[in-house]
Amino acid sequence: MRDRLIQQMFKQVLEPICEAKFYKHSYGFRPNRSTHHVMARCQFLVNNVKLHHVVDIDIQGFFDNVSHSRLIKQMYSIGIRDKRVLTIVSKMLKAPIKGIGVPTIGTPQGGILSPLLSNIVLNDLDWWIANQWECLKTKHTYATNSRTRALRKTNLKQMYIVRYADDFKIFTNSHESASKIFHATKEYLKNQLNLDISSEKSTITNLRKRKSDFLGFSLKAVSKRNKYVANTHIMDKKKINIFEKLRNLIGEIQNKPTPKTVLDYNAYILGIKNYFKVATHVNIDLGKIAYHLTKIMYNRLKSIGKYGKPINPSESYKRLHKNNFKTYKIAGLYLFPLGDIQTSNAMNFSQDICDYTKEGRFKLHQNLRADIAIEINRMLQIPYGKDKLDFVDNKISRYSMQLGKCAVTGVFLTSDKLHCHHKLPRHMGGTDEFSNLVIVHEGVHRLIHATNEKTIERYRNILQLDGKQLKKLNQYRKVCNLIALV
Repeated sequence: MRDRLIQQMFKQVLEPICEAKFYKHSYGFRPNRSTHHVMARCQFLVNNVKLHHVVDIDIQGFFDNVSHSRLIKQMYSIGIRDKRVLTIVSKMLKAPIKGIGVPTIGTPQGGILSPLLSNIVLNDLDWWIANQWECLKTKHTYATNSRTRALRKTNLKQMYIVRYADDFKIFTNSHESASKIFHATKEYLKNQLNLDISSEKSTITNLRKRKSDFLGFSLKAVSKRNKYVANTHIMDKKKINIFEKLRNLIGEIQNKPTPKTVLDYNAYILGIKNYFKVATHVNIDLGKIAYHLTKIMYNRLKSIGKYGKPINPSESYKRLHKNNFKTYKIAGLYLFPLGDIQTSNAMNFSQDICDYTKEGRFKLHQNLRADIAIEINRMLQIPYGKDKLDFVDNKISRYSMQLGKCAVTGVFLTSDKLHCHHKLPRHMGGTDEFSNLVIVHEGVHRLIHATNEKTIERYRNILQLDGKQLKKLNQYRKVCNLIALV
């Protein structure tokens, strides 16, 4: 635990230094970025830049083959120049492994610092590719479009890299360019970073003819209205995995038709939908899986559940499912229908957003949109213990209806920060009904029930409530027969 704590301390100091030097289209293990941004970038390069040839390179055993000495040099080059820091990081890399001994290459698997170190290693590759075309310095100053037109008149190869951890694609405009880029990148990885590639998994793909897999998605350029557009699906291997997992979860519901097994099933469905929702044809892919599961669900659930359109489902169910699909009701809960999904537009990452600049933090908070589905998914996985099922379901419904925001402060609440307040307390005859519940911040909840002056003063200092917020809080205190706070 001490080692992990020290690694976290180092990460928090080193990350802002590295983030300022990292390439903007590297998305893995970085703040505020996700696989959805990766897919948005890929679609942009196919649709707008019209690059339909892709170089896929798979680095063989990347995390196991990182050169320690080269990594320390790269850290020094990126701006980490305190010799004490570099010495300690070097010792972290050489921490003994049980049964193996002291490693001479590779980063510790599961180490808190390892993802950041892996990005430092491949940052040189990112900038090497970017400097071939995208960031190439020219004698004249051009506008963006004029610069691109001028570069196209040269013999330079047009290329853009999109990277997520050690998985990356390089987009270009012809097979000839793709072939040259493939061999050049292979040599760069070998000569500069001491990394080998897997010849079997590394390919050149013409997206007009064949699809290319990336991070669980498959990408292909399809002709539409005299131009090519990016079509994205769930990759075939993932569809098989989803089908097998759901079949197993349905079997568990059959063996134990309890709220827990239903919630486990719903949590998995919600996770799948949330991850793959940016695929342009996700409704077709999940619809096919749902069709193949129809007979399995009928045979296994017909005797323990009721099939039909949901009658008075919870607020969270209604928010997540708009199309009124038929589904099974088991142990008082409706199973989430897999086929009820619509694609969402994948939005490109705004490079102005940054945790480490004042302007970046302002934009991050200004544009913050509560991804309620993620938090509901986390709430579904929390064991409800002694709480009744009705209370848990109504609590999630209330959270969904409030759009995840505290009823007093209006601040978005993650699942670990929210409390569910009974407007009329249980000891005064209050129930667990939906109408008697309200979602508030944990500090607000404690202040609603506080009677000790020191406790009240402490939470007032923490929360810093304004006049309107204090008025709302006093309304809840009044119902609890407590004195209003001035």
